[in-house]
Amino acid sequence: MTRSEERRLIELAIAGDRDAAGQMIRAHQTSLYAYMLRISGRPDVAEDVVQDAFVRALTNLERFDFRFRFSTWLFTIAKRLYVNACQKHKPSFDSEIVDLWEGRGDRPEAATIDQEVHDNVATALRAALAVLPEEQREIIVLFYQLDWPISQIAEYMQMPEGTVKSHLHRSRQRMREALDRHADHMERVREIWDPTGVAR
Repeated sequence: MTRSEERRLIELAIAGDRDAAGQMIRAHQTSLYAYMLRISGRPDVAEDVVQDAFVRALTNLERFDFRFRFSTWLFTIAKRLYVNACQKHKPSFDSEIVDLWEGRGDRPEAATIDQEVHDNVATALRAALAVLPEEQREIIVLFYQLDWPISQIAEYMQMPEGTVKSHLHRSRQRMREALDRHADHMERVREIWDPTGVAR
C-alpha cells in the first residue's frame, strides 16, 4: 500500500467509513500479530495486544500524524500495550523466528533437513538469539522477518539509522559467536546448505 493510498483510507476511516477501517486492519493485522508473537512468545498475549492496538488506533485516528507511516504508529501503540501486558506475562522469544532467519523458513528445500538436524539447528539459533539484548532481538525481527527498511526501524525505535545499522552488525556478530559454540549442531547444516543458502 502506497503512502497516498494509506492516507486516503485513514481520511475515510476518520470520516466513519467502516470499509476503509476494515481495509486498514486487513493490511496490517498479519504482520502486527507475527511481530507481537515473536517478541512475546505467547499467542494469547499477541492476540490481545493486536486487538487492543487496533481499537486504540482506530479510535484515535484523528490524532495520527501523516508525516509518519501508519504501521510505525500502530506498532508503537502495540509495543506500549505489550509492555503493560508484560506485568502479567513473562515474555519469551518465540522459537519460530529460527525458521525465518534470513528467510530460510520459506525455502521448500528446507524440508530436506531431517527432524534431528532441524531440532539441533533450532536449539543453536535459540541459544544465539538468547544472547542478544531485547532491543537487538526486536530489530532483528523487524529487519529479517517483517522486511522493514532501516529508515522505518529507526523511526519506530526512535534512534538514528546509523544506530540501527550498528545494532544489526553487533547482533549478527554476537549470534555468529554464539553459533560457534554449537559447531557440532551447525556442521550438519553446512553439509546440507552451501554458502549461498541453497540446498545441495
